[in-house]
Amino acid sequence: MTYHQLLVALGFFLPSIVLGQDTWCGKHYMKGSPIVPPGGQFQTPETSNVPLLNLQCSPSVKPYLAGEDASIIVDTRITSLKVPGASPFTNPHKAKSLQISVSINGQTHALGNVALNSTGTEFSLPVYSLVPRKEPYTVTCTATLPGSSPSTFYATTLLHYLEPPSKGSVTKQDFRTGSLLVKNGSSWEPIFPIGFYTFIDGYLSNISNVDAIKARGLNVIHPVPIITNMTVFKEALDRMEELGLWLIYQTASGYMNQTSVTEQVNMIKDRPNLLLWYAFLPNGKGDPLNATKTAYDLINNLDGGYHPISLALNCQNYFFAEYSSGADIILQDTYPIDINATFSSIWGTPCTPDYGDCGCDNCKGNLKDTSTRVDEFKQRLDLLGRSRSTAVWSVPQAFGVESYWPRFPTGQEWLVQSILGINHGSLGIIPWDEPTSTDIVTASSSLAAAVPSIVPFLSTPNVRFTSFQQDNVDAATWTLPGGKETLLLVANANEGDVSVVLNGITEGTATEILNGGANLTAQDGGAVLTLGSMGTAGWIFQDEANVKMAALASLRESLLLS
Repeated sequence: MTYHQLLVALGFFLPSIVLGQDTWCGKHYMKGSPIVPPGGQFQTPETSNVPLLNLQCSPSVKPYLAGEDASIIVDTRITSLKVPGASPFTNPHKAKSLQISVSINGQTHALGNVALNSTGTEFSLPVYSLVPRKEPYTVTCTATLPGSSPSTFYATTLLHYLEPPSKGSVTKQDFRTGSLLVKNGSSWEPIFPIGFYTFIDGYLSNISNVDAIKARGLNVIHPVPIITNMTVFKEALDRMEELGLWLIYQTASGYMNQTSVTEQVNMIKDRPNLLLWYAFLPNGKGDPLNATKTAYDLINNLDGGYHPISLALNCQNYFFAEYSSGADIILQDTYPIDINATFSSIWGTPCTPDYGDCGCDNCKGNLKDTSTRVDEFKQRLDLLGRSRSTAVWSVPQAFGVESYWPRFPTGQEWLVQSILGINHGSLGIIPWDEPTSTDIVTASSSLAAAVPSIVPFLSTPNVRFTSFQQDNVDAATWTLPGGKETLLLVANANEGDVSVVLNGITEGTATEILNGGANLTAQDGGAVLTLGSMGTAGWIFQDEANVKMAALASLRESLLLS
């Protein structure tokens, strides 16, 4: 089944065709249809003519379970943008910090001082007097600027404090890093989900394929909900559970069918390998703007608040704030491989910001579409005040030879998409779709093998992060607190070799974790990492190695990346 056949099978295009309003991402796309601006563009906040304090506070984790210690994060950024909650700020006495207190359930607790214009200050939050309940507690954070005439600022957040479930799993969100936490014995451990949207009929219905997915090192499966044999599907779910594969569950019949959603959530919610819930492409097909939030509230209530809820936004910029309000995790799914980004071969129409569908909304048709989309989504979440509470994941293209996409990505192109996503902040890789090509199976297995080494760097608070982008070379480093270990991930989106010079790297300080067409060789004072065409690499450096980079392109043009 092709991507568009699936959309039709799930009813995504039928309503618009019946109404005679053929749109995707709000744009008409059929030949002869009128050009009508889609609207729904994200509005950047206005600029203030005075400094603003953007005070935000957030629990460190969602949810907490009864008996667990809790903490709260305080951010005190100074901004010129009129973002939600920001207040005019004057500091006549040049104070360098704010005094922070919190009120919860009628009790006030003084926490301490937080430096002005800082992020990520964490305080212990007393919860010993709280009774676990389904309804979250409102926490009011107060920041006082000391002086002869003290100024006071306020922010609120929600604390989820639940009874441990009698059965089933709990998936926590770590708001310090954006990672998910799952239970392993008596401890909570971070997970970086990697696994495919996977067809049930003809693939998961063969239980041996579940075993094969596990053998490849993947840790999640997202079944695509076209189910003709529920008994076989449940057998596949049981086998996933036996093998320790996590489940991302997408409701069949769509997320807006409340009767069906209720039945399915109640059927699945107690499975011990349930990782999270999912809704499919609401903004592409133009669902009601409140649909995702309505579904979120329903699923969260039925689930008890023990699992995050996710959705994919196919459109680059179409009612982002409204649709994303119904999710804890937003997946971006740019599919740029070999498309014509300016003219639709399917519909015979041009593709512009106001018109047409070329398979990748407002894309350039290159691999950097992936990182650009992640950057845009993360920036908008930050401006909405949701950068801690809402994570971004990526859906690399793993299909082809249909409609807009004349071929499958190569395994190396698939790795470039994935590394670009991770380097720009994606905390999960869920490709569309399985079954896929042998080349991508091999590439995804190599990334899955590297994930256990990558996880500590993405899930540790206060990691020092640095990124470099130039001439289609994208590199990022994560250095653990204390500076003893640094992760380097690099992707070369060029059709040609590139060399990256790593200053300060010496023999014995580097461990390779991913090789997607790369070679590391020693040179005086460091090393040279050579990346082939569409090459990727992952290394961990020890002993406070100075990972300062310069790159040399295959054309011998010097590229300074730092």
